[in-house]
Formats: sequence, C-alpha cells, structure tokens
Amino acid sequence: MAGATPPCRGQGGTGHMIPFDLSPLAALWMAAAILGAAFVRGYSGFGFAALIVAAAGLVTNPLHFVPVVILADILLTAQQARGIRRDIDWRRVAALFAGCLAGVPLGVWALTRTDPDIARAAISVYILAMCALLLSGWRLGRPAGDAAHVATGIVSGIANGAAVGGLPVAAFFAAQPIAAATFRATLIAYFTLLDLWTIPLMWSQGFVTRDTLLATALGLPLMVAGVHLGSRRFLSAPPDSFRRFAILLLATLAILGLLRSLA
Repeated sequence: MAGATPPCRGQGGTGHMIPFDLSPLAALWMAAAILGAAFVRGYSGFGFAALIVAAAGLVTNPLHFVPVVILADILLTAQQARGIRRDIDWRRVAALFAGCLAGVPLGVWALTRTDPDIARAAISVYILAMCALLLSGWRLGRPAGDAAHVATGIVSGIANGAAVGGLPVAAFFAAQPIAAATFRATLIAYFTLLDLWTIPLMWSQGFVTRDTLLATALGLPLMVAGVHLGSRRFLSAPPDSFRRFAILLLATLAILGLLRSLA
C-alpha cells in the first residue's frame, strides 16, 4: 500500500508493560515462540527470525517483531562468537554481505509501503517457498562462486526487510557440500553483518520504537536460554534431522499465518 506508515510507528505510548498492546495470552504465545526459535538458532544456525515473525503473524501484525528479532540476533551472536570463529568461511560471508548492501535498502523501502494483511500473506508465501526449497533436496551442479553468493546476498537483503533474510542463504548453503559446523558458523557470522546493516535503516524509517526495545529486553532471557540449550544439543548430536523438523515447524506456522491473512 503506497504511502503506508511504518507498522511500528506510534507504538510505545501506552505505558503498558506488554509491548505492542498484546493480550496476556498472545504475550505468552510469543514467549514460547521466542524460546523455541532461540533453541532452533542455537542448534541449526538459522530459522530464528522466521519462526518468530511467522508466530507473531498469528496474534498480531508480524511487522512489529521485525526490528525485535534483528536487534536480538545481533545480541545473541556475542553469546555464540567464541565457539564459532574457527569454523567461519569469511570469503562466503564477504560475498554475501556485498550483495545485501544493495538488497537491504530495497527491502526496508518495500516494508514502508506494505499493508499489514498483505505483509502477513506475502511473508507466509515466501517462507513456504523457502521451506519447500530446503526440503526438496535441491543441489547445485557445481560449486558456487562469488557471483552466486553476491546474488544470494541481494535476495537475502531484500527479504531481511521482513527479518526473513536467512532462509535463502540457508537454502543456498544446503545445496552445497558444506560441513555442518561451517554451515552454522558462516550463517551466524553473515546474519550479524546483515542485521548490523539493516537496523540503522529501520531506525531511520521509524520502525524501532520504545515497544521494540521493551520486547527485546523482555525476550532476551528466553533467547539466551534457548540458544544455550540449542548450542549444547548441537555439540552432542548431528543437526540434519532437527533441521528438517525446524523447517516443517516453520512451514506449519507459515500456513496458519496465510490462512489467517485470507480469513
């Protein structure tokens, strides 16, 4: 919807301790979603933002939680940094980041012009498409070069306007022979740079409000606990089967969000 105001603008003036005027039941649902999504992030390295945004779409305008998960993702990386540094493929990170430099401004611009119901439907369809790609077993015929990584970064940057920029990168990595530890560590490192580029642009457009900061602060203990438990699980078990479970859970939430937007 052209000329739409940012969906979070105007929030935060109510004085309530529950952000975005969520009902107690909706707040409880979001707390459970945040804890579960953080566990998935700690275990598999992706899906955190998409799970929270998809869950939010069932109880509120999902765009409220876009800057929340981006801020949280930056904070959570510090928790995992020590354990992932040696496994990061920095060449992949650099190429992806070069692409997202162009993609993120386009994604944030689109966000300012999107009606909440249209946004909920579009996010749900996009998530379902990415889940189908991840589950399809799609594989690249040859190793991906820098140009392919830059192109994927552009797509990721555009999608990160809705905090779902991680899924195309996860699908792209899953199509290549990348060790699980490198897959996870490189995703986390790239997401940090992606989010550090996205959040100032969102702030400049009025998406970051008092309620954004309150929701991040209230959710942070759950996020830290979930990432800690997920990281411990990663060290003791292979992530492939759990990654499939996370994708199916994400697809289920996206289907429910799509049905709600069409109701």
